[in-house]
Amino acid sequence: MQLGLIGLGRMGGNMRERIRAAGHEVVGFDHNADKSDVGNLAELVEKLATPRVVWTMVPAGQITEDTINELAGLLSEGDIIIDGGNSKFTDDGPRAERLKPKGIHYLDVGVSGGVWGITNGYALMVGGDAEIVEHCKPIFEALKPAGEFGFAHAGPAGAGHYAKMIHNGIEYGMMQAYGEGYEILLASELVHNVPAVIKSWREGSVVKSWLLDLLDRALDEDPTLENLKGYVEDTGEGRWTVDEAVRLAVPAHVLAASIFTRFESRQDDSPAMKAVAALRQQFGGHAVKR
Repeated sequence: MQLGLIGLGRMGGNMRERIRAAGHEVVGFDHNADKSDVGNLAELVEKLATPRVVWTMVPAGQITEDTINELAGLLSEGDIIIDGGNSKFTDDGPRAERLKPKGIHYLDVGVSGGVWGITNGYALMVGGDAEIVEHCKPIFEALKPAGEFGFAHAGPAGAGHYAKMIHNGIEYGMMQAYGEGYEILLASELVHNVPAVIKSWREGSVVKSWLLDLLDRALDEDPTLENLKGYVEDTGEGRWTVDEAVRLAVPAHVLAASIFTRFESRQDDSPAMKAVAALRQQFGGHAVKR
């Protein structure tokens, strides 16, 4: 099968290699000419046989919108656009509707696997029409891990990115739990070898996971993590997950706390905690640090 792939960064570049290794033809485009197979999107489209399948792996937001809009002017009726970036699910329905009058099909795919996906495979959550999903199945099969797991047709347009959003919200909570457990171990007078304890959890434990394996790997490289700052960014999915929890009136204490903790990590001297310290001093005469 042929695939046009736009965006050959850390994820897209590895995906191209995994798909090619499965025997498919990939024509890749990237603004970095050293990575790109073609000079522009028009040349990419020209090299693909109809019905064309073009997958975008570019940053969410205006770059994705601009890329899809440009493709819409180049593709023909029956062609397929797949967005595999971390777009917000609310963008997918309107995109599918915009493309429909042109006869261009649209799928949204949540992709998980990071830089390890090239060898381990990628978890794929797909939104869109069943017939179009089935047409693209050879590419999904090439990307997913071997075996029965790693792929889901989640529902109509938007369902793939929605599922990935919740996936990432859960990921936030899991990482926060590991981080807090690590800090308690580090503060303990009793535990003298924290990395060894983390390593002991990797097999036979109910908290074993790939994230735990990655924490162990990080501690092998830097046993006290002294070369890192405790500053954590977010890319939007955690916020969107909490927004949905509020909209649906679903209690999501852990997921909400994990995103707020990330915000806290970016403050050298929290104004909120300054206010709390001032209040404790005012009502109880408690000591403050200046």
